[in-house]
Amino acid sequence: MKGDPRPPAGWTRRRWLRALPGTAATVAATAGITGAGTAAGAPQPGSLIEWPALVAPDGRGIDPAAWQGVPVVVVFWATYCAFCLRHNAHIEKLHRTLDPARLRVLSVALDRDPAAVQLYLRRHGYGFPVALDGGLLRLRFTSRRVIPMTCTVGADGRLLQCIPGEMAEADVMELGRLALVAAR
Repeated sequence: MKGDPRPPAGWTRRRWLRALPGTAATVAATAGITGAGTAAGAPQPGSLIEWPALVAPDGRGIDPAAWQGVPVVVVFWATYCAFCLRHNAHIEKLHRTLDPARLRVLSVALDRDPAAVQLYLRRHGYGFPVALDGGLLRLRFTSRRVIPMTCTVGADGRLLQCIPGEMAEADVMELGRLALVAAR
């Protein structure tokens, strides 16, 4: 159906991801998607992401310059989300295998209680960078409220894609490869 933001019938998430080699426009053209299926004013693939100053759960500031000039996988999640728990295990694996000079991971907790986020991270042994979001960072990426929400940003600071929902480990690991290919 024209204007439908979902992949064409019969496409797997992996095929959808593989259609991305340069820009998200490739995906849209391949799938026959037009702008009709998106919310007015919502960020679109190709939009420049302006990184605000971020705050870690321990209160430390996170310099926005740290996310510029390198591809980034950004994951929005919450401590109360069972899907996020499984998804974050895959994100942790991706983070541990990355060279941060070539690709970075930033997870963004939507929770309001920094202590709860710190406890969650310790309990599960996650070491990926975490920022707290009062709702403003997420709106720079997507107007959708699905969690987890995994977005990719190219080294040029432009939004490549946002993928709603929990992803399989192989698909998360593929994001790392695709982001590096897009950076070339």
